[in-house]
Amino acid sequence: MTGVFILDKPEGFTSFDAVAVARRLFGQKKIGHTGTLDPMATGVLPLLLGRATRAESLLPDTDKEYRAAFALGRATDTGDRTGAVVCTTDVRVTAEALHGVLPRFRGEIRQVPPMYSAVQKDGRRLYELARQGIVVEREARRVSVSMLELLSFDEETQTGELFAACSKGTYIRTLIEDIAAAAGTLGTMTALRRTRACGFSLADAVPLDEARRLAEEGTLGERVRPVEGLFSVCRDVIVSGAQAVRFQNGGALDPARTSVRDRHFADGTRLRVFAPGGEFLGLGELRQGELCVLRLFCEPRSNGKEEKA
Repeated sequence: MTGVFILDKPEGFTSFDAVAVARRLFGQKKIGHTGTLDPMATGVLPLLLGRATRAESLLPDTDKEYRAAFALGRATDTGDRTGAVVCTTDVRVTAEALHGVLPRFRGEIRQVPPMYSAVQKDGRRLYELARQGIVVEREARRVSVSMLELLSFDEETQTGELFAACSKGTYIRTLIEDIAAAAGTLGTMTALRRTRACGFSLADAVPLDEARRLAEEGTLGERVRPVEGLFSVCRDVIVSGAQAVRFQNGGALDPARTSVRDRHFADGTRLRVFAPGGEFLGLGELRQGELCVLRLFCEPRSNGKEEKA
């Protein structure tokens, strides 16, 4: 089976745990995932089945969206509630103070990745060093936060929740720590739920218990989505039957002889390529006036003659 299954990952599972469960439920080994979620986090985890695993390195850089709960007045070594408390403060802040610092963290910002992360330093993962009690200097990286809102804040308990839409590589727990520091206090993330990733939302996601039930009923496959949904930001091009054969066998096409003949696209533009009957063939990329194969998601085939493409 080929396609995308959107899992609502439960707390306590790593992304690799989720893949292992999916392999059992679908009865196939070729399953991967995109957009790793920590065990503490829940929410949208796209699983790639069959030939959809070919998409992992080609996914568009679309924002991910999160709801994150936090507590102020303490910091942990991991930046979230799973870590050991390393510092506390009696400083109390108001909702107004938090609202006042949020604009600093919207748009393109520089963020230092946490020690408990998969970022590499001199060939080693930072979390490997952190587990040995080693703290190293990390370079700040550019990330983008397109939306950042304080959803709620209880001034009595100093706890709240925020919403963030951000680019790949943004650490929400670090964002919370930095926001707290800007407001003059400490902060740690207490819960994280991803509400959107790769263009899919929680409305598309299937909770694990439901997935198990559907598998027992033999209907789990009905919740698998077409692989082309991963590339919804790309334009579509429809080719002829002969062109489809050529494309499926790795041949470049003349865009002027396709459905985009009247449009001009810059070199490097990626297009979703469809056969006349609507079958998704794969991704094409425009290079020096030709529509070249970037990645196929169908099996090569031949029907003999090819027209000039």
